[in-house]
Order: sequence, then C-alpha cells, then structure tokens
Amino acid sequence: MDNVYQHFRKDEQLFIDSVVDWVRQVEEQYTPYLSPFLDPRQQFIVESIAGQNSEITLHSFGGYEDAERKKIFLAPSYFEPEQNEYAITICEINYPVKFATLSHGNILGSLTGSGINRGNLGDIITDGENWQVFVDKPMMPFLLSQIDSIGKIKVHLEEKMYTDIILPKDKWENRSIIVSSLRIDVVLASAFNLSRQKSKELIASNKVKVNWNETSRPDTTLGIFDVISIRGFGRLKLKSIEGKTRKEKIRLELDVLDRNQ
Repeated sequence: MDNVYQHFRKDEQLFIDSVVDWVRQVEEQYTPYLSPFLDPRQQFIVESIAGQNSEITLHSFGGYEDAERKKIFLAPSYFEPEQNEYAITICEINYPVKFATLSHGNILGSLTGSGINRGNLGDIITDGENWQVFVDKPMMPFLLSQIDSIGKIKVHLEEKMYTDIILPKDKWENRSIIVSSLRIDVVLASAFNLSRQKSKELIASNKVKVNWNETSRPDTTLGIFDVISIRGFGRLKLKSIEGKTRKEKIRLELDVLDRNQ
C-alpha cells in the first residue's frame, strides 16, 4: 500500500483503504459496489485507484447534471446502472421565506447534527430562496421524522420528484493563477486577491474548510480536485496543475465561486 499512499496526503489514507476494499469486493464477488456521496477530491482518489483496474468500470451520479458530490458505482464491465439504482432522492426545505434566511452552513450543520452521516448527503442547492438537499434515499424517512428546525428556524421537509429540481443560482468562474507553492494560504491569497497575512488570519480563525473539513494549518498542501470554502468569500476548486513557469512558479486552473462579485 505504501506505493499508493505516497501519491496522496497522509490524512487520506483511511479513505484510500476503503477504496481498496471496494475494489477487492468487486473483484472477488463480481458484483457492483455503490459508494456513499463523495466530494470531488474523493472521486479523484477513487478514479486514480480503481481506474487502473481494467476489470472495473466506474459510473457516477449526484442527482443532477452539475452535481459536485456524487455516488460512484464500481462495477464489472457488464453492469450499466439506471438512475434509480443510485438511490438518490430530493429533500426540499420549506420555511417562512419572508421572515427567515437559511444558509448552506446552517442546513448542513443541522442535518449532520441530527446524526446523519455526511456520506448520506449530496449537494445542497438554492435558487436564492428555495433550498433542496440531495439525500441517500434510505435516509429520507429518518430526516422527515427528525428534522423540524434549522437552527432556530422552523422548517418542514418534503420529498420531491426529479422534475421539481430547482435551478441553482451559483455561477462558477474559471480562472488561471500563478503561485509560488500549493500551500493553502498562498492559493487563497492569489485566488481572492488577498494579502498572505489576511489569508493566514482567515485560516487561523476557523473560516476555511478543505473538502468540508475545517483546517487551521496555513501550510496545508492542496491537491487536484480539492474544494476550499472561505466563509464570507466563496469557494474554489483546484481543477488542474498546468505546469511551471520559467521562474519555477506553479500555474493552476481553478473554478471560483466569488461571493463578493
């Protein structure tokens, strides 16, 4: 396993072990395996490991075309999944729109605080007023019975059909930047036009997450398909590392969701 680990971060080793187990299960039982919802970095790891196996094919779906979090089928070549086999349903959050405001953060906090695992939850989307969450279908009865508030806001959850998906308002912008290193403080400073000191302060004050997990280390090294969120600023995805300039700087391609534009 050491030769696999060396290509990824140390904190990803437990997930890598899980992926190796999924691959082994498909090989030995010759049956498909459906993953939980995975963030883009986890999807990249699955593709990097399982994609090397010519006996296994990968299929992914997250509930809608532009989904960020997706489930992946690792499967023998004979298997071609139908949409319903991903077991994803839509949960709409009804709340008093005129008197309250919801956010991605407080919705996610309330759902995970109820005991539901992050792997059972896909994207949380909004059109600016309405909110929907993509959910592992077997977990829907639990959510309906357990969730009646988001923070202090009274809500009513309702399962919706795919024909009722709202159109997300978020617009991502593709950007190319040049940085001196892949440290998170360096990339954030360049992507959002901040000083390096301001970037470090945001990280130190627990306002930055990498793949939905808080980080307090400005020297965290980013990798392809990491998703970084900065409270009050927006989010970015590291899409690719394009190479180096003549001065040994690193050229990156990002997708940026800038809340200040």
